[in-house]
Amino acid sequence: MKRNWIAGLSIAAVSIAALVSVIYRNLNLAVLFMTALFALTNGFRAISFKEKGFEREAKWMKGMSIFFAAAFILVLGLIIF
Repeated sequence: MKRNWIAGLSIAAVSIAALVSVIYRNLNLAVLFMTALFALTNGFRAISFKEKGFEREAKWMKGMSIFFAAAFILVLGLIIF
């Protein structure tokens, strides 16, 4: 139950940050937060699928989460430099 609260709060915080970035027209940060959001949601979805016994779907979601985590690092690097 505690993991669900942590997942929900972290996804909500990143979603609000992305929305605020869009409103303030800082699109670089909005893209950064959206890639973080996709990485988080796919990661938690992979855990959920694995618990339910959907091994192939969990593997796919884990791969998507890793892809978006790498994209997050790339976008962060582009923003910094």
